Amino acid sequence: MNACRNISENRLSPCLRVIWIVILTLFLAGCNLAANSDSPVKTRSFRLDDLAKSDVDLVLEMQLNYSLEYLKSLTEKLYKRNPKELVKGGWVNRKVAIDKVFGRSRPRSFSGLQGKRSVDAMRLAFDSDYHGDRVLALVEGLRGMLFDSYNGKRDLFLLDELNPQKLYNAARNIEIAAWKLSHDRNDEGGLFLISNETQGPVQNLSFERLFGKMIAVQDSTARFVAETTNRRIKNVIQSIASAVFIPI
Repeated sequence: MNACRNISENRLSPCLRVIWIVILTLFLAGCNLAANSDSPVKTRSFRLDDLAKSDVDLVLEMQLNYSLEYLKSLTEKLYKRNPKELVKGGWVNRKVAIDKVFGRSRPRSFSGLQGKRSVDAMRLAFDSDYHGDRVLALVEGLRGMLFDSYNGKRDLFLLDELNPQKLYNAARNIEIAAWKLSHDRNDEGGLFLISNETQGPVQNLSFERLFGKMIAVQDSTARFVAETTNRRIKNVIQSIASAVFIPI
């Protein structure tokens, strides 16, 4: 008991760190079970470089991979509901587009995004003057922003340290993106991208659920990092209807 009470000035005690890891792992497992077919998250086999990682590093990597899998599912659904964006992007089909965005060998930039990335690319998806692939702008922007919140890394090692404020801000940006997707309209009064279906006998809220899972994972990561490094998160208070994307 004394070991759990003794919290150093800069970090949680080893006992509390283990408790946090167990809680977070159980939380992520629950998200995976709830995702069903929306998020086919795959297990990860042991790699030699895991010897240079702490348990915390492995948990944080797992969280990033969950978010990317949710985003990948979101991308497929958006292209299904907005097939004209595939044509605008010059893609042969959905699979080719998704493989280019999420593949390890994908290009670092896309010509259709005008050299923009992260939150700047996300803004293009809701810009009336933009005539490119809006699905690509949104999901590649979200993907880049997620990596920015992890300091641009997919693999974390013992000396790596994340900023909980970046992780928290990224969660708020996902909230804003979800709101804009359902509310922002073009000059003709139509939505920039079709997502949730709330009319008719069958409602489709799968987009909302995927965004919710991404937000939950990102928020839990921010809280976890803040607790394990004894750093505070500054809450961002703004009206979602008038909110703008926060730089990461």
